[in-house]
Amino acid sequence: MLQASVSGTVIKSSLIEPDGGVLVDARVPESERGSKTLEAELLPKVSLAKIDVEWVHVISEGWASPLKGFMRENEYLQSLHFNSLRMENGTVVNMSLPIVLAIDDETKERIGSSKDVGLVGPEGDLLAILRSIEIYKHNKEERITRTWGTSAPGLPYVDEFIIPAGNWLLGGDLEVLKPIKYNDGLDHYRLSPKQLRNEFDRRRADAVFAFQLRNPIHNGHALLMNDTRRRLLEMGYKNPILLLHPLGGFTKADDVPLGVRMEQHCKVLEDGVLDHETTIVAIFPSPMHYAGPTEVQWHAKARVNAGANFYIVGRDPAGMGHPTEKRDLYDPDHGKKVLSMAPGLEKLNILPFRVAAYDTVAKKMAFFDPSRSKEFLFISGTKMRTYARNGENPPDGFMCPGGWEVLVKYYERSVTEEAMSAAASA
Repeated sequence: MLQASVSGTVIKSSLIEPDGGVLVDARVPESERGSKTLEAELLPKVSLAKIDVEWVHVISEGWASPLKGFMRENEYLQSLHFNSLRMENGTVVNMSLPIVLAIDDETKERIGSSKDVGLVGPEGDLLAILRSIEIYKHNKEERITRTWGTSAPGLPYVDEFIIPAGNWLLGGDLEVLKPIKYNDGLDHYRLSPKQLRNEFDRRRADAVFAFQLRNPIHNGHALLMNDTRRRLLEMGYKNPILLLHPLGGFTKADDVPLGVRMEQHCKVLEDGVLDHETTIVAIFPSPMHYAGPTEVQWHAKARVNAGANFYIVGRDPAGMGHPTEKRDLYDPDHGKKVLSMAPGLEKLNILPFRVAAYDTVAKKMAFFDPSRSKEFLFISGTKMRTYARNGENPPDGFMCPGGWEVLVKYYERSVTEEAMSAAASA
């Protein structure tokens, strides 16, 4: 714990160094943007899809530190086969997901022998320069099977972004010409790792525990987060701060959209289920892979770069149902086991949490008691969505009323839009 002994000195929450020792910031200083943009206009252009822009955002703010751009082949192979990168000084940092930019034959031909290229966003605006580039083969089958452990059809990220992608990968160092903004009313929640570290310092945190989620918060989640804070206080920490960090990039079609989730999270805080004073709500800009134990390492590593020294992990993190069989794609306990052994994550404290379920006797979410198993009700995300879609209420005590109302209204809108779309196509 970095705590000064001098009375009145601010307790630093920069309790954990970013991977590589320094946060990467690939955003061009404002004073240089004009000249860099003029340079970019003269370079061969590479068009980015929305998913690529999300990765530019992730890299540019240092979430993937020490990575400075899209992976070159040596970085890609280390990530794909070792889930880590070896630094020049011999130290190993975790890097479980390949962060790559795919291009097609036509783009490769257009780049020719150029050493640098300009990256153009979906709206046609110049976003970045990629320096000292390297082009290498995109072996999709190897990438898919090494990352997901299966080549079964129906993996959302694979189907949308890898199968249709080009047969080449383009690596190089990024220089981002302007901060990535989405203009969706949520940009003020998109705090960079540097901004988060500064906020932890401002609040005089002496421990930061991160909770990754892509679903609405129910009272079971809140029980886990509040119990974690209690445990940290018992360990002797004076001011543990919760980083409530919903994933803000790509998610699969049946997940609740980000805007709805953020509205629901705010209601949870308004209803007092979580404490405003000890909670920071921010958006993690990464896309979701649903790659289970491989991906959960990425989720944890990125929070290290944001300054969290504790990471909460539960059942089947980053998992999903098998796309072709009626079972989970990954063993639900493997995520937390892998995190406890993952190369490069030794400095992060992993906090496995107990299973929470609805206690039908106490009529509230509680930690599951195997001796009373018949008195507990497990309400899955699918079941929760079914309740909301059908306008039914879950059992009292499952979710705060304000949060549940947000979900019901969202599904009411969805059902109406589906009906109108069906009528229009009839």
